[in-house]
Amino acid sequence: MTSFGQRVRAAFGSHGQLCVGIDPHAHLLAEWGMDASAAAAREFGLRVVEAAAGRVGVVKPQVSFFERYGSAGFAALEDVLAAARDAGLVIIADAKRGDIGSTMDAYGEAWLTPGSPLEADAMTASPYLGVGALEGTFALAERHGKGVFVLAATSNTDARPLQGAQSSGGTTVAAEIVREVSERNARTTPEGEWASLGFVIGGTVDWRDAGLRPFSPVAPILGPGFGHQGAEPVHLRERFGALSDAVIASESRSILSTGPDGIAARIAERAALYTAAVTG
Repeated sequence: MTSFGQRVRAAFGSHGQLCVGIDPHAHLLAEWGMDASAAAAREFGLRVVEAAAGRVGVVKPQVSFFERYGSAGFAALEDVLAAARDAGLVIIADAKRGDIGSTMDAYGEAWLTPGSPLEADAMTASPYLGVGALEGTFALAERHGKGVFVLAATSNTDARPLQGAQSSGGTTVAAEIVREVSERNARTTPEGEWASLGFVIGGTVDWRDAGLRPFSPVAPILGPGFGHQGAEPVHLRERFGALSDAVIASESRSILSTGPDGIAARIAERAALYTAAVTG
């Protein structure tokens, strides 16, 4: 069984580091000439999958924009996830779940169990009830060759006072999260491979201000903040340094706002810029 970290590495080799978000915002649906409904979210998601297939290796559905429609929204998301799996895309469910004990385990089972209607290759998770509270989800991911992206230093400015606060160990909260998860990765990752427990670190984040340092073993970094929020491909090396080759550069509105007839060309254009940024 190929690990999630190694699948991301292979996807980068084939299609580069751009990740396309699948975010059917109400205003984007309107721009696409659609109403705000589960059926429209389904159609929107399927069109994005079709445009992304063969042009990028990774997509990231934002769960909330389907969940807002209740059971019909989840049914729509299930169809989008199935289409993305059929297209061979690596899927990151941006669910940001975080809880304790059996509750968190159940979230993990929903998103990471093979054969689940909501099956993805990885999910985002919040460690702010303690990194240890995610252990059951980490173990489940390991058993099934899945991944988990742990929120560390996110792209929203509201998070900076909390994530940049000093922990009991004298480092920032964000740095402590990276340390704890990296220690687990070191115990479970074969030498020379990428780990499967990654981090969410925004493309707009200043690592020095966040108290972050390069970590090992290498693990995928989900980097929101590219495109609409201001980070650009040229910032990959500047912001992520030696770990820039492991960054999944996530763009949503900057691509989706081009409309259904323009997204394929925009995806190809943006993907080429990221490839040039890391190889040039």
